[in-house]
Amino acid sequence: MTEQRIDLGLTASTAPSGGCGDSCGCGHAGVPTSATAAPASQELRVEGMTCAHCVRAVTDELNAVEGVEVVDVDLRAGGVTTVRISTNGAVSTEDLAAAVDEAGYTLSR
Repeated sequence: MTEQRIDLGLTASTAPSGGCGDSCGCGHAGVPTSATAAPASQELRVEGMTCAHCVRAVTDELNAVEGVEVVDVDLRAGGVTTVRISTNGAVSTEDLAAAVDEAGYTLSR
């Protein structure tokens, strides 16, 4: 079993309204992040991972998603690998699934 944990030391910061706040200029001020955001931490089940290279590919792609803070992979070579992700709460599940797909792997249903 190979486990890799990357802690970037980032902290979440959101405006009291739950949105981006007035200073970011994205136009989403006042929109609650929970309406479109993934939970602060979640697990994905990934098929097709067999080695440390697979772990690195998935970890790199997930870390490239804005808002991902920690990726923890519990490799099950030849089986379904559990990937735990901690986010700042502003990352959609679709973005995480797209990152796994970009790495060349599929989510288990």
